[in-house]
Amino acid sequence: MPQPSIIIAEARSWIGTPYRHQASLKGIGCDCLGLLRGVWREVMGAEPELPPPYSPDWAEAGGETLLAAARRHLVEIESLAVAPGDVLLFRWRANCPAKHCAIATSADTMVHAHDGASVAEVAFRPWWRRHLAHVFRFSE
Repeated sequence: MPQPSIIIAEARSWIGTPYRHQASLKGIGCDCLGLLRGVWREVMGAEPELPPPYSPDWAEAGGETLLAAARRHLVEIESLAVAPGDVLLFRWRANCPAKHCAIATSADTMVHAHDGASVAEVAFRPWWRRHLAHVFRFSE
């Protein structure tokens, strides 16, 4: 498993990258999945699979696409055990698919990309914690 400090440093190096749907280029553009993909490439090497094209409302069509991919390539842990360097998956409403991801940088902060903004490090506030659906760690 890569050291959490390496994961965090790489995630932070994306701060300021503009939001661009389906992109994954540091300093050029990314969405939340693109951020995770870029961090993966830097700390793990080649991506194990490329995502298919997806629309901004892909999760509303149903199916746990993001969760299934995370389970194929990361190690799922208990949500209460969040640690720096972990991958966080969020769902906006109960019974809806997880559709947003971020990387924990401390017990109280995370780096993420969201529509209409650039990659930022933000507080992992109660609102985010209520929407946290799954937590993963990078594998060996």
